[in-house]
Amino acid sequence: MEAERCSWCGTDPLYVAYHDEQWGRPVFDKRELFEKLCLDGQQAGLSWLIILRKTENYRAAFDGFDPYKIALYDEAKVEALLQDPGIVRNRLKVNSIIKNARAYLAMEANGVDFSQYLWGFVGGQPIVNQRQAMSEVPATSAESDAMSKALKKAGFNFVGSTICYAFMQAVGMVNDHLVQCPSYQACLLEE
Repeated sequence: MEAERCSWCGTDPLYVAYHDEQWGRPVFDKRELFEKLCLDGQQAGLSWLIILRKTENYRAAFDGFDPYKIALYDEAKVEALLQDPGIVRNRLKVNSIIKNARAYLAMEANGVDFSQYLWGFVGGQPIVNQRQAMSEVPATSAESDAMSKALKKAGFNFVGSTICYAFMQAVGMVNDHLVQCPSYQACLLEE
């Protein structure tokens, strides 16, 4: 019997490539984690495929997700971003990326390594689940609840528990590929 990939990605080639090559693979780079957290926040109320299709536009619009540059954005920059058809033109979402950049820099100024901080919610190692069906995959977890609460306290927004859980799945903090999916084994860290 041929292994089947997780059904959530459907047949869209971009979505399938994202599933096969990125989703669930452990990410430890703090800047990449910052970008992904911001992009997951942009998804609120939308499908991930919409954001996935706009990812390169977001990178161009937000200076490659450089928190040092983003933290300096002023109202004129926000107004310019709201005219950019390549991103989701929602003032709250645009401002959330700026707010998140400032929170990121505040953590860094206090000696907090963003990657270690985030990975601390899963003990520094991916949680490897053994899901047999998509119906077994939750929308939140105790770890995403804790991450959400802590990130909000640190000044981040668009980081509810559901967004945090989706983020944790995407960056490999949680392996929620179904066990029969070829990517399940591919996402396991080498010991």
